[in-house]
Amino acid sequence: MSTLWAFPGQGAQQPGMLHHLPDSPIVQACLAEACEVLGEPVLALDTAEALRATRAVQLCLLIAGVAGARLLLARDARPDYVAGLSIGAYAAAVVAGALAFADAVRLVALRGELMQQAYPEGYGMTAILGLDLASLEPLLAAVNSAELPVYLANINADNQLIIAGSEAAMQRVAERARGLGAGMAKALAVSVPSHCALLAEPAAQLAAAFAEVTVQRPSVRYLSSSSARLISDPEKLRDDLAHNMCRVVDWQGTLQTAFERGVRLHLELPPGNVLSGLARRVFEPGMAIAFQGSRLDTLDAMLRQEVNRSR
Repeated sequence: MSTLWAFPGQGAQQPGMLHHLPDSPIVQACLAEACEVLGEPVLALDTAEALRATRAVQLCLLIAGVAGARLLLARDARPDYVAGLSIGAYAAAVVAGALAFADAVRLVALRGELMQQAYPEGYGMTAILGLDLASLEPLLAAVNSAELPVYLANINADNQLIIAGSEAAMQRVAERARGLGAGMAKALAVSVPSHCALLAEPAAQLAAAFAEVTVQRPSVRYLSSSSARLISDPEKLRDDLAHNMCRVVDWQGTLQTAFERGVRLHLELPPGNVLSGLARRVFEPGMAIAFQGSRLDTLDAMLRQEVNRSR
C-alpha cells in the first residue's frame, strides 16, 4: 500500500494561510527563499485583499504546499506518489524533485500574471453539483459561443463538475443545470477561466518561459491531473506544467489511477481539506487526511503506519 501527497488548486486559498503554517525553521527557510526570489515580502500576499489577485493566490498555494511537504520530509515522511490540482501541480513537481523551488516560484508568478492580464474581469469558474457529465455537456454546447464562451474545466467527481468562461455564459448554464436538477451552481473564488481553451495563448507564453528552465526526471512518481497518468519524462512533465492552465482537470481520474496503483493513504498538503473530501469517495477502505488541522505527531504516526504496512 502506498501514499499520495496531494496539493490543492486555486479556490482553496485562505486569508492568513502562510501565517498559519507551523512555526518551524524549515517553514521559515521556505518563506525566506521565496522572498529572495520574488524580491518582495511573501507574507504580504496572504491578506484577504491581496488574495483577490490570481498571482498572489497561486504563489501562496505553491509556497504553503512546498513548506508543508518539506516539514514532513524533514521528519522522515516520504510520499510514493504526488499530484496537484491545477497550480498544485507545481508544488507536486517541486516535492518530486523535478523542478527547483526557486524556478517554480518564478514560473508561478509569471503564470498568475499572464492569467490575470488575459482576463482581468468578467470571467471565472462555477461549480455544478448534482449533475453528471453526460447531462452537463449538452448545456455547455447549447450556450457556448464567441460572445458567451463557456467550457468544462474540472471533473472532480461523478456529480461535481466545474465550468469556466464568461460570467454571463456561466449564469446561463447554471440556470439550465438547476432546471435539470442540479443541487447547486456556485461561483468559485477564481477570477480567471482556467482549464479551457480561453487560456491557450497565456499557456503558450508560459511554455516559452519554461523552455529556459531545467526540468528533471522526478524521483517520486508524479501523477498528472490533466491526463490522470504517470509522467516521468522531463519534457512531457514540462509540457504538462506549462499547459495545465488550458487543459481540463480530471481529478477524479487522477485519484482513481492512484487507487488502482495501490494508494490507500491520501494526504492533502496545505491549505484546506477540500481534496480530502473528494478522496474519501475513492479511497474506501483507505484513508484521506489533511495537513491543516492535524497535529504533526498524528501525521507522523499515520505515515509511519502506512510505510510499515507497505513492507
